[in-house]
Amino acid sequence: MGFWDNKRILVTGGSGFLGSYVVEKLQERGCKDIFVPQSKDYNLIEMESVRRVYRNANPDIVIHLAARVGDIGANRANPGRFFYENLVMGVQMMEVGRQIGIKKFVAIGTICAYPKFTPVPFKKEEDLWNGYPEETNAPYGLAKKMLLVQAQAYRQQYGFNTIYLLPMNLYGPKDNFDLEASHVIPALIRKCVDAMSQPQPSNLPP
Repeated sequence: MGFWDNKRILVTGGSGFLGSYVVEKLQERGCKDIFVPQSKDYNLIEMESVRRVYRNANPDIVIHLAARVGDIGANRANPGRFFYENLVMGVQMMEVGRQIGIKKFVAIGTICAYPKFTPVPFKKEEDLWNGYPEETNAPYGLAKKMLLVQAQAYRQQYGFNTIYLLPMNLYGPKDNFDLEASHVIPALIRKCVDAMSQPQPSNLPP
């Protein structure tokens, strides 16, 4: 208790599915100074916007959750965009954070970084580099994976306090349940809910 007192926290992607929960938990733990940039005001693909968000937030800690994400169809249609935007956002956010000397940088990875052929059950750390990701998600997954490389390199060379968290598939309230754009688990939930709401055929046994 008290760790978050007087800490200024910058949460990119803080209005999104994961980010909204992170902000909520920070507030529950007593954090009163949380800066959540909006994409319409800060395009984190542009270096000047990255520098400006740091100037305006003046953070002690950065939790970088902003990402360009989508379902399999979106990944298949936009491999270049998903690779470039996720890579550039993360690289620039971490680099500027290092330059100005923030106390901690938290980067978020993705299950899409894992090899296509991974034994089940798999070990998070040991199996991460044992092959190429599934081709549809590879550009997105590898872009996020490079933040782990950057974090390790910056810690080694600069002593920069950065960590890389690797959550598994996320789903729940406030998720995207649009069947045209959602991930697999929320899409399955939506289909089950829709099916249960349909009238049952009268010729089925009770």
